[in-house]
Formats: sequence, structure tokens, C-alpha cells
Amino acid sequence: MKQLLLHPYTLQYRHPFAISREVRTAQHTLIVELREGSLAGYGEATANKYYGTTVEGMMAQLESLRPVIETAKWNTPEEFWGMMRQYLPQSPFPLAALDEAAHDLHARQLGLPLHQVWGLNTEHLPLCNYTIGIASIDEMIAKMQEMPWPVYKIKLGTEHDLDIVQALRAHTNAIFRVDANCAWSAEQTLALAPKLRDLGVEFIEQPLPPQDTEGMREVFRHSALPVIADESCQVEKDVQACSGLFHGINIKLMKCGGLTPARRMIAQARALSMKVMVGCMTESSVGIAAIGQLLPLLDYVDMDSPLLISNDPATGVCLDYGQVHLPHTPGTGATLK
Repeated sequence: MKQLLLHPYTLQYRHPFAISREVRTAQHTLIVELREGSLAGYGEATANKYYGTTVEGMMAQLESLRPVIETAKWNTPEEFWGMMRQYLPQSPFPLAALDEAAHDLHARQLGLPLHQVWGLNTEHLPLCNYTIGIASIDEMIAKMQEMPWPVYKIKLGTEHDLDIVQALRAHTNAIFRVDANCAWSAEQTLALAPKLRDLGVEFIEQPLPPQDTEGMREVFRHSALPVIADESCQVEKDVQACSGLFHGINIKLMKCGGLTPARRMIAQARALSMKVMVGCMTESSVGIAAIGQLLPLLDYVDMDSPLLISNDPATGVCLDYGQVHLPHTPGTGATLK
């Protein structure tokens, strides 16, 4: 019989973190532990106001399912995910945490790193970007200089977005990626794209609100830069809908419900000749270790949140100047301190 343990934490940002719609100084998170005998697997889901998810709400849901979770009989994490989705059909965040924990526990029981269970080779992994949240230009430059890095993801959605990128470019030769978090119009995007391209920007993430499909179709046809879906691609059915609107998708484990559906989304995107990115939602090293197992399948990755917080309650992957070093231990390699 398995045992469910719930660990709520408040993660503190090193600096206030701003995107186009909010500013945060702390991030509430829930680490889920599935224990069987001497082995334990870990998963994580963070609270998110935009998606209406709280730690208290997730804990209440999981507590109500404790008898089911602890007595469920399953041979694979995918089987467990299918069982739990029946109980959490509209709650992908706690479902993702359970799924990550099940994958971690299962791989530990097999004595293998999770990516090896999946038969993946870690010889060539994409570089992880470092995120620069919205602030004054001087503050953004200071954040960048504090963390020299080969790839930066720059949060935009202000009245002086081009000025920001121009100012940052004067201080580094790094690759830039920009994320407008739905703050632009199609006209703005098409006007900015060639200028951003000339400033060494690699792609634009989610420039328009998800409901503006006609605008995205125009951007997809005429943009000087590739566009990557984030808010427009949350669950499996969204992948097909993004074809013809975006050049790639950014998968978030919590939005889609975990590693199990994320792997299916990756396969679906590849079948549609789309690029694939996986992003974080300010998880601790527990959630980041789960993302790390997918790296051999990805073109881009945004898993920098352990660098953005000051009180990580866990250890897992090592991020070294963009290089991601996965632990050579069974499971995802996440360990609570």
C-alpha cells in the first residue's frame, strides 16, 4: 500500500517577478510525495491566480482522494494517471503533481533514471534560458548582468518593449527569446518582429490573447520571427488547434496534467512538424527535475525557476550557464532537503 504525503511551501523570489499581467514576490507550491516501503516519488504543482488554483484547494482535493490514491493498484504511471484523471477531470495541477510523483516512484523502483525508463539518450540536450521579468530598464539590465547566461527569455508587454530589447542587447551577445504573455495585437507583433529579429531574438512566445485566432493566423503567415504558443496550448486537444497559428508549442506540465499527457503532446506536435518547448511555472527543484526528464525530446526549455527563488526546498538538476546536468540517480533525481 502506498502512502500520500503533502508538503506545502512558500517559495521566495530573489527579485520581484513581473509579467504583463501581474507582479509576484513569492510563489506558493505543493510538493506531493508518494511513498511505498523505503522509496518515495515526488511531484509538484504551484498555485496560480490566472488558472484559479490554490495550494489549499489542491490539498483539499487530494485529501478527499487519499483512500483512492493510497489503495489504487497500478503497474505503470500511465495507468495511474488514467485512474486519477477520472477523479480530477478539471484539475490538471494536482493531477500533474500526482503523475510526476508516480513516474518518479516507478523509476526508482526500477532503479533507473526516468529518462532511461523511456529509452531516451541525454547526449544532446537543449540549453535552458534564464528569464528576465518586467522591471525598469536599468533593473532588467542589472538582473541580466547578475546572471551571465547564453540564452535569455525576456518578459515583455509594456509601452516600451523595443527600448527594453535594444537596451539589453547593448550588454550581451546572448540569444534572446521574448514572451509577451498575450499583451500585443497582431499589428504590434508584425511591426515588432523584424526589429526584434535584427536584435538577435530567436522567437516570440504567445504575443496575442488565445481567443484572437484570426490575428494569430495573420501573424503566423507574415511574422519575421517564429511564434510559440503558451496560453493557447494548455491541453492535448490544443496542439492540433495551434497548427497553422504557431510554429511551435510551449507545454506546461501543470496545465496539461503531467508527464503522461505531455509526452503525447510532444509526439502530436512532432507529427505536425511543430517545434516543442517545455516551460516552468516557478516550481522548486522537484517540478524542474520532472521537466528535465523530457529534455531529449525538446527543441527549447525554460526550466530556470530554481535560479529565480532563494529558498528551494529540494535538489535535483544542475543548471550551469545554460547547460542542464541531470542527476545520475533513479527516478527524476529530486530530493527534499
